Amino acid sequence: MESAAAAIANSPRAAFFFLEPLFYVTGKRSGASAFQLSDIRRVLIVRPDEIGDVVMTSPFLRELRKNLPNASITVVVKESLRNYLETCPYVNEVLSYDTSIQGRLAPLRRYGRILRLGRRDLWKRSFDLAIVPRFDTDYYHGGFLAYFSGARRRAGYSEQVSDRKREYNTGWDRLYSHLLDDRSLKHETQKSLDLISFLGGVVQDGRLEVWAAPEDEAFVDEYFSSRGIPNGEKTVAFGIGTNSPNRMWSASNFAQLGKWLSERFDSHIVILGSQEEEQIGREVKTRIGDRAFNLAGKTTLRQAGAILSRCRLFVGNDSGPMHLAAAAGAPVVEISCHPKSGSPFHWNSPARVGPWGKGHIILQPEKALDSCSASEGCEANFAHCILQISVEQVREAVKQIL
Repeated sequence: MESAAAAIANSPRAAFFFLEPLFYVTGKRSGASAFQLSDIRRVLIVRPDEIGDVVMTSPFLRELRKNLPNASITVVVKESLRNYLETCPYVNEVLSYDTSIQGRLAPLRRYGRILRLGRRDLWKRSFDLAIVPRFDTDYYHGGFLAYFSGARRRAGYSEQVSDRKREYNTGWDRLYSHLLDDRSLKHETQKSLDLISFLGGVVQDGRLEVWAAPEDEAFVDEYFSSRGIPNGEKTVAFGIGTNSPNRMWSASNFAQLGKWLSERFDSHIVILGSQEEEQIGREVKTRIGDRAFNLAGKTTLRQAGAILSRCRLFVGNDSGPMHLAAAAGAPVVEISCHPKSGSPFHWNSPARVGPWGKGHIILQPEKALDSCSASEGCEANFAHCILQISVEQVREAVKQIL
């Protein structure tokens, strides 16, 4: 028994051998036959990914609703991202499950959680269609969640779209009834929208969105007014963190930039980030002085979106707050770790995951440092290639916007 569990945990391929009997007891399945999107009545969207991934899916949700005005749309996300979608006008309900599983048998335990979610919340809803909008490698087992939801039809991107996905998700195409095999270079936002077109729908608008509630706006009103922070021209947001260390510009660089902004443009600096980045935010705020305000770990996603909608500019790493800023309508100066000489298909490439929309500026190293791959990108597990981008370069980009 232990060897079987270890095989599933250590090899996604082995999961099919041991779990395939379950495929036949978790709901009726249809083949890849054609269907009319307009006939769909109950839809499941599977998006258990990170903040940026979910924000980049906001146009997909809006355009799907336009195509299915009377359908019931359910979205599954991480628990930490429920707040972002709870006020979304395009979905009927938001479900969540905990993907933070560690240890040697983590994949096996994740399958167990997915099955429990299916039995408890999904099977009884009798979904006509489940969609997994993720183009990239399926690290969160979204394909399994779509299958075990009991949905008769499951649509997503093929395991063949990249070498990395083909290696990690070998055999996972069998979880789907409708597969899109598009390997062309496109932004992740466009990739999710293309699934609607693939299913026979029409896409009219690619704008990102944040759905701040009145209580979120009231939080910002009180915070800004009590601290003398003006809305608009003089307020700049910093996104100091990210979930990958090699994508993180240094705290000292942010502090230098913040001091310059406060002196040159009379700016107030609002520092955003996660709870884990609160200490870095405190360090940056201390170095800048009284015109900086550390909100890292102190806001919900919607509150952060409401703050960003009142800022003249966002400067930060490739991160969830960067995508929130683009969704909130703030011009973005992104500091990217991905070198211009690197592959545009890389998972850190701004061509795929940069700020979506117009009016943004992306700063990249000219080339990877010697210890990284010249043809791919930064491979370090610490701030590395990104540190080639100087404070002066960011200042020049900021001046173009301010």
